Amino acid sequence: MKRIVLRTLLYLLLILGALIMVFPFYWMIASSFKTAAEMNLFPPRMAPSNWFNFDNYVTAWHTAPFGTYFLNSIVVCFCSVGVVMFTTILAAFAFSRLKFPGRDLLFTLLLSMMMIPFELLVITNYQTMVKLGIYDTLYALVLPFTSSIFYTYILRNFFMSIPDSLYYSAQVDGSSNWKYLWKVMVPIARPSLVTILLLNAMASWNSFMWPKLVIMHDEFRTLPYGLFTFTTESGSNNEIIMAAATMVVLPMLILFLFARKQIVRGVARGGIKG
Repeated sequence: MKRIVLRTLLYLLLILGALIMVFPFYWMIASSFKTAAEMNLFPPRMAPSNWFNFDNYVTAWHTAPFGTYFLNSIVVCFCSVGVVMFTTILAAFAFSRLKFPGRDLLFTLLLSMMMIPFELLVITNYQTMVKLGIYDTLYALVLPFTSSIFYTYILRNFFMSIPDSLYYSAQVDGSSNWKYLWKVMVPIARPSLVTILLLNAMASWNSFMWPKLVIMHDEFRTLPYGLFTFTTESGSNNEIIMAAATMVVLPMLILFLFARKQIVRGVARGGIKG
């Protein structure tokens, strides 16, 4: 009886936590379908009178160039994910299979850099973009994020869990390290690679502070930065702001709902050595 009571309380606590986490998303989506009059009601209504009222979306789409913002976000996300995946695979292979002096020390030093917040590197990265002449371009949104120590750590641990016998057998058969990496290790590490891809895609899509610092013109803004400028220019039209926010959040929200198990599984497997 005590176990049943404790389990019931646990489930109730989990349900309460889930409702607290989901409610802001529900309120954002529901408010995007409300009229201006419904938004000003007190007490507020939990649901719109018409769930098929897309006027706010049309107004938001034509008020700001969200089509351009959306395309910029896709380009930046695709390039960033592609480059990070390539550099992460090479770095993880080097730190897990190649033998060179100071390998473990170098990797430990790289891990220690994870304690440095990105805000401390903003000035240096900003000066680098200006000196390279790519300030206020999409290149400035990709270049500082061409590698990740955290993703390398996840993939390195997964590579180290692969038996050394496969590596030695490939060498006996005359396979090079490059061929062994792409023909053997990458297919085996597909769960971790998918996790890295999804996490990096969401991080790139939701990036706000860096685009705000290096982008000046509208044609190079991404969705989060575009939403910020839209909210400051649209005044108190909260229903239109909610519609614009939904357009920004919905792609990553759908991606997370379909890939949440894969993300948790990949991180868990990548964090275990042996």
